[in-house]
Amino acid sequence: MPSKPRRRSRSAAAAIAAGCLAVGMAGPAAAAPDNPRASKNHTVDLTVMGTTDLHGHVENWDYFKNAEYDDEAGNDVGLAKISTLVDQVRADRGDEHTLLIDAGDTIQGTSLTNYYANVEPITETGALHPVAAAMNAIGYDAAALGNHEFNYGLPLLRTFESQLDFPLLAANAVDADTGEPAFTPYIIKTVNLKGSKPVQVGILGLTNPGVAIWDKHNVQGKLRFPGIVEQAEKFVPQMKAAGADVVVASSHSGTSGTSSYGDELPVENASTALAKEVPGIDAVLVGHAHEEIEERFVTNEVTGEQVLLTEPLKWGMRLSVMDFELTKTRGQWDVTSMAADILNANTVKADPEISALVADEHQTVIDHVNTPIGTATESMPAAESRYRDTAVMDFVNEVQANAVDQALEGGPNADLPVVSIVAPFNREAGIPQGPVTIQDIAGLYIYPNTLFGVEMTGAQIKDYLEYSARYFTQLAPGEPVDIESLTNAGGIPDYNYDMISGVSYEIDISKPAGERITNLQHQGEPVDPDQRFAVATNNYRQSGGGNFPHIAEAPVLVNQQQEIRQLLINYVAERGTINPDNFYVENWWLTRDGERVFG
Repeated sequence: MPSKPRRRSRSAAAAIAAGCLAVGMAGPAAAAPDNPRASKNHTVDLTVMGTTDLHGHVENWDYFKNAEYDDEAGNDVGLAKISTLVDQVRADRGDEHTLLIDAGDTIQGTSLTNYYANVEPITETGALHPVAAAMNAIGYDAAALGNHEFNYGLPLLRTFESQLDFPLLAANAVDADTGEPAFTPYIIKTVNLKGSKPVQVGILGLTNPGVAIWDKHNVQGKLRFPGIVEQAEKFVPQMKAAGADVVVASSHSGTSGTSSYGDELPVENASTALAKEVPGIDAVLVGHAHEEIEERFVTNEVTGEQVLLTEPLKWGMRLSVMDFELTKTRGQWDVTSMAADILNANTVKADPEISALVADEHQTVIDHVNTPIGTATESMPAAESRYRDTAVMDFVNEVQANAVDQALEGGPNADLPVVSIVAPFNREAGIPQGPVTIQDIAGLYIYPNTLFGVEMTGAQIKDYLEYSARYFTQLAPGEPVDIESLTNAGGIPDYNYDMISGVSYEIDISKPAGERITNLQHQGEPVDPDQRFAVATNNYRQSGGGNFPHIAEAPVLVNQQQEIRQLLINYVAERGTINPDNFYVENWWLTRDGERVFG
């Protein structure tokens, strides 16, 4: 059983944090004595548990590998394991002293969630979504909406919402016309404690403004997404006026203060600003960034009070446990101390009740993703795709380019040359030699992105490639090449490195970023800066994801709402055979002073 954690009084935390104002937050501190008032007045304990970024993980299972989930850190995943941790905390603290919330991104991310969104969508079958079944059984009190909740469209999200025994919260998802909340902004839960006046706990839900870009085709003209801080400033006073003794924000937003989409929308990762700028918030359950923050204190600039932040990693790997001590002063409950711990899912067994609840759905998806749909003439791994052209990435580009070319056929842009963009999403993926299953394709393309075709000029494509090539570390000619440090320069993730087929080019990594693209050619001739191209891409990139130049403003030529993953599956199923001789052309490579870095 978990033991009671150390306590930290708000006054002690304030003193500790005062020395850390230069960085805006306090790190972990030593245990401090309780507020002196706590020994003279009646006190109670309250625990709020939190998960975030579950991304459809119910069982500790990797559908892409057809095996239990495993990684180098020994993590386990899934709601079945979270359920065991939750039961332990409830037994330790007392069930009546606890609440359980989530900070968003629940219904996208695994073959399980893709199946019940696309293969047998709950909007058509009326079946209970397995994530809803698990969360209901565990006993969640509320969940904030994440940006990925909108990936499958509003009808599916509303169906999922209707299946839950608890509310989905989003104070900053509003009707596009009226500005009124489109989802419940907050709830106030009454926690009845034996021998004490009930404690009123306010839970405020906040989603990510980037939904307006990333899922524009699903929300444009229907929903708007004002800033996280802006909407919290509106609703927290309402919560306090309604009697909230404790206010916890469930914020699907990281802590860095940065945005992947520039300044076009309110800040993407605003949870630190939320704690600093909005008075009345006691704690923030952080989501979206897939980081682990056990306990961090931020000083509110208005009140001088400390605000507790915690983030429990992703996929059900961790459970955040926030403990509050409340003291009754003049008939009102005040938070006098608080602390947070994180529990690891790999320390417990899965809850058999949750496993039994989703067993049929789990097996259905395992059977589905392991169904052979074709054959590959040779193995096509993705492991090297981030630093050299590979057949497996050309396969994706082949399918995307073919789909855009077919969509343009017979129209005014039918003569435009088609190029295609892809990013190396999953280093562990690949197409095996021999039978190819849905699992293999789903592992290769792990996001539910849809296909777009846009118009760009040769000059714009060169700018785009220069931006993408920032991904590589600058290396002088002759300097040893370390594969592990060659890529991801400046923290750029793999999914924000794009390669283009249909043109050929070199990336000179000895040159500084912005001056690396050389010998950009189309059909053996230098690309004319004014030449027009049809560019096959995905909705994430077309809507501005990654902040690549030109593409978000480019004229849209094709938008048929086709999921790229399904196009890949259809290609294999229709042709029966994947042969790289039919599409693999080495059209880009890394150089230094004209010499290839790799072979």
